[in-house]
Amino acid sequence: MSIEVKVPQLPESVSDATLVAWHKQPGEPVGRDENLVDLETDKVVLEVPAPASGVIKELKVQNGATVTSGQVLAILEEGAGAGAAPATAKAVPPPQPSPASGGGQGGGAAKLAPAAKRMVEEHKLDAGQIAGSGRDGRISKGDVIQHMAGSKEAAPAAKPAAAKPAPVKLPTPTGARTEQRVPMTRLRARIAERLIQAQSTAAMLTTFNEVDLTAVNEIRARYKDKFEKKHGVKLGFMSFFVKATIEALRRFPAVNASLDGNDIVYHEYYDIGVAVSTDRGLMVPVLRNAEMMSFADIEVAVGAYATKARDGTITLDELSGGTFTLTNGGVFGSLMSTPILNPPQVAILGMHKIQERPMVIDGEIKVRPMMYLALTYDHRIVDGRESVQFLVAIKEALEDPARLLLQL
Repeated sequence: MSIEVKVPQLPESVSDATLVAWHKQPGEPVGRDENLVDLETDKVVLEVPAPASGVIKELKVQNGATVTSGQVLAILEEGAGAGAAPATAKAVPPPQPSPASGGGQGGGAAKLAPAAKRMVEEHKLDAGQIAGSGRDGRISKGDVIQHMAGSKEAAPAAKPAAAKPAPVKLPTPTGARTEQRVPMTRLRARIAERLIQAQSTAAMLTTFNEVDLTAVNEIRARYKDKFEKKHGVKLGFMSFFVKATIEALRRFPAVNASLDGNDIVYHEYYDIGVAVSTDRGLMVPVLRNAEMMSFADIEVAVGAYATKARDGTITLDELSGGTFTLTNGGVFGSLMSTPILNPPQVAILGMHKIQERPMVIDGEIKVRPMMYLALTYDHRIVDGRESVQFLVAIKEALEDPARLLLQL
């Protein structure tokens, strides 16, 4: 019995998808629930499993095509014994070099550069007697000039002629000069669209500060082994930054707001997005109600989301929403940058590389682990005073982590 393999129902916010790659071809057997094809939406890659065991009979859609919910992708012949003759492509013989292409052992005329060909015709020369210095023996204009100069020296001179300088031969590049043109993936196109949207609709401004992470490092060094033993996860920096960010957002609710048309929506909960870099592009999983999460909960969730994002198994729901975003360019060595907003949010915090620098502490120069912080915000909603004080609040919480416990 033939079964139609269809595009599954796409999420409400997704109108179509792109067929990325078939994992089975006509004539190949397939097991029930085995992945047949990958479909890429604006945010995630969806797998389409086989509805039954059998043999692929026909592919209705090819790689790169745009598909919609319910569209037929392939025909599956159900049953282990069912089969369809595999669709075989006709063998295409490899192209043979033609005499005009300059390949093979053709005559000298076939290996002439355009400028050299004109000179050969003008002077009625035999191209077969000219030694080519180019790739595959190709004859250049310089080769013709050199050949003519050699012929004149060999012929008896009727009258003395003034010596001419030898022609300068430029080196001929021999390396490959290849190019590759590929269409943007759906995710990359969506990222580009949102970045342009943010730049064209928001009044973005960035303010900077720096934080001394000595106290955070001391806590991590003191409790890292006990923390990992109890919770099964390492105590990283992200949990400290998420906690410090939440306390700062409590004090400055405008930074936790979002825009909906002409309305400002002040969120009384804290859904913190944490940017994750993947091979497909930047993704921002969301820690929902992060104010209710412990340090261990945050570290576990961030690690799990990062793994799912890079494996391509993260869901649209896990990427949707968010009231504020953190992005850490420091993992790639960035010392300072200006992050771009994640609409409709009105602010984003950029973390950077931790670098030891000499600092003046109580009149003495001491080496401290310092990090630059950058807050990009929509100046239509967040004032400069609020943005600066927000960063100062994060700085104070991280330099004196007891404030996180006391919510000061």
